[in-house]
Amino acid sequence: MGFLDHSTNNIIVDAVLTDTGRRFLSRNDGSFSIVKFALGDDEVDYSIIKQFGRSVGKEKINKNTLVSEAQTNGKLAMKYKLLSVSNPNLVRLPSFSFKGLTSTSPSVSVTRGQIAGTNVEEVIVEQSIADINTIDIELIDNAFSVSMRNDLLRLSVGNRAVAPQDISTDRIATYLVTRGPTLTAKGGARLTVQLNTRSITDSQFSTFGNYGSKATITTFVEFTGMSSGQRITLQVDISKS
Repeated sequence: MGFLDHSTNNIIVDAVLTDTGRRFLSRNDGSFSIVKFALGDDEVDYSIIKQFGRSVGKEKINKNTLVSEAQTNGKLAMKYKLLSVSNPNLVRLPSFSFKGLTSTSPSVSVTRGQIAGTNVEEVIVEQSIADINTIDIELIDNAFSVSMRNDLLRLSVGNRAVAPQDISTDRIATYLVTRGPTLTAKGGARLTVQLNTRSITDSQFSTFGNYGSKATITTFVEFTGMSSGQRITLQVDISKS
């Protein structure tokens, strides 16, 4: 759903079904039912409030923020969903980091699936929070959504392959996985998964290989906490040999 025009006092709303919703509707067997919805603030630049203050900043956001048109791709429609939290004293949200990797631009390197023993990378995502001793219980992520290119990578947990919940038309596979049994020192979630490369062909390297080096494909894996809504992206460099 997108607000197309807020230049007048009239609110014009464009509502569309996502590709998944259209697929369910096309069954035409009466099973299609909208049971939940989400709101997002992807377009809002909150630095405006920091720059101009709460009152003036809020007015500038209301009058000047451009709102995206509704999209049928549910994974692109709302990347930053609003949360409902009962704690009235909540002042900070948790964040994610990859254990053992740099926090500025985390990346790993693997080799395509034909090379035994070099096409698996273990990744550990940890939930933390700054300047507070404990993460609010409502924000501890007991499950994660993990998205990646299905023709390049697949996911396993405990070295056992996991089936994706959904594969979009643009070949993005989405997995739903639960956190590990142990928490971090501040009570945050810890997720351990293995990324496995597919048996990528030379033709795929020619098509998707990096500019200037067709022997390497750079792709990305996105981890999203189902409770906190926080997300973190990992760069994966896949080499031909």
